[in-house]
Amino acid sequence: MKYNFLLPVVLSLTLLLSSCAGNGSPNKAGMGAAGGAAGGALIGQAIGHNTEATLIGAAIGTMLGYMVGNEMDKYDREQLNHVYERGVSGQSNAWRNPDNGNQFIVTPQPAYSNPVTHQPCRQAAIQSVIDGKSQTVYTTACRDNNGRWQLKN
Repeated sequence: MKYNFLLPVVLSLTLLLSSCAGNGSPNKAGMGAAGGAAGGALIGQAIGHNTEATLIGAAIGTMLGYMVGNEMDKYDREQLNHVYERGVSGQSNAWRNPDNGNQFIVTPQPAYSNPVTHQPCRQAAIQSVIDGKSQTVYTTACRDNNGRWQLKN
């Protein structure tokens, strides 16, 4: 297997991020990273059916989970859910968090049915400016059984 080096990297990254304290909530970023790693690994395995895909999915999920857990509070997650639910495909939606000043611009893509789970899913680009630092992440969210959009990777 040519990607054996990824397992220690992913595990180290997950442990490092899960031990970080962020924005007054010591476990928020770590919980997001751990949840993202697990979700990314499952998606990677479902798509690639091999260890490499699982590890790559875990790495991507870790980073996305950390970002969401550390940087997005309840207000931001509600805004993001609204974009996934009602946002016009290809049209950017922006907001500024009134409590912390973080800024987000989300551009959703058309909804589609996940071929494995048959859930409605949507991809989006999330641009953020947090503490003056700009970052862009590409995500996929699928509707869960309760009707809420859940980030998958």
